[in-house]
Amino acid sequence: SVILSAKTFKSSSRAVPASATHIPFLLAVHDLIFWRDVKKTGFVFGTTLIMLLSLAAFSVISVVSYLILALLSVTISFRVYKSVIQAVQKSEEGHPFKAYLDVDITLSSEAFHNYMNAAMVHVNKALKLIIRLFLVEDLVDSLKLAVFMWLMTYVGAVFNGITLLILAELLVFSVPIVYEKYKTQIDHYVGIVRDQTKSIVEKIQAKLPGIAKKKAE
Repeated sequence: SVILSAKTFKSSSRAVPASATHIPFLLAVHDLIFWRDVKKTGFVFGTTLIMLLSLAAFSVISVVSYLILALLSVTISFRVYKSVIQAVQKSEEGHPFKAYLDVDITLSSEAFHNYMNAAMVHVNKALKLIIRLFLVEDLVDSLKLAVFMWLMTYVGAVFNGITLLILAELLVFSVPIVYEKYKTQIDHYVGIVRDQTKSIVEKIQAKLPGIAKKKAE
């Protein structure tokens, strides 16, 4: 999985995939994790990290309730403050959030279908992969999954779900930018690990009877 992740970061750091140009959300995510806008990424990273840390200490209901209360406290206080200022100054500025209230946030049917079609492509690929692994189309791949799940039982005994999410966020916002900066050195070591892993897998496949060897890509 480390090798696959490094390969993914390599392709992502060089250029945004052509398919992503049709989905603004993917472009926004790409810019976030590669810290293209430091202020925006810092805000998203800090906010989500605080939320996850809060979820680790309190219940989901409490965290959501406190977040909504905090947001309402800010907006209501600002609304009352602006109303008082307008009354004292006898101005007619109107609602302080009018510009945001007038923003069209409706999702068109065309955009919805585009998102759904893009999502269905990934869902179908995931379903095919699941069927392949659980019905043992390739014994080696199914054994890899079994070993990975066995290792995850030990990870689950040490970390809970929220802790894993916190670690995942730290990795998502740190690994891509580190790889982009030191990709030459990382590619060198990843190549060595990939060659060693490929050699070991080929030896295992040669010793397992009835396993059709995959064609070299």
